[in-house]
Amino acid sequence: MLSNSSKYALKGVLYLAVNASESNKILAKDVAKPINAPVAYTAKLLQELGRHGIVSSVKGPYGGFYLTEENMETRLIKIVDVIDGEQRLRSCMLSISECDDDNPCPLHHLIGDIKNTFIKNLEETTISQMVAEIGKGKCVLPL
Repeated sequence: MLSNSSKYALKGVLYLAVNASESNKILAKDVAKPINAPVAYTAKLLQELGRHGIVSSVKGPYGGFYLTEENMETRLIKIVDVIDGEQRLRSCMLSISECDDDNPCPLHHLIGDIKNTFIKNLEETTISQMVAEIGKGKCVLPL
């Protein structure tokens, strides 16, 4: 359901949220390795997220990426929507444009509730909530 780009973006943002701060900025190349993503692509994703206010950055010799308290309150759905577009998660799994509750594709009822719950969870969960879950050991993030 998530593109590789969204997966990289989510992992990158969570990596920054756990490891970076305004006084400890992290370069894109240092984010790429732990999230197992190409360096240039990681830089491109982080720059795009920065343009949408999801991550913060500073250029120059002491520059890099980090998250502010405001960034930490971003909902996860915004990350996915910025990277993949708002319709990717909400569109038909078989890419049938006419698919809806009244005109379902063969997979519509198999995944409909699961997909709706997943989207709702992304809409309700913030970066800071995920960081808290990581901190409590309820989930892991390779660091």
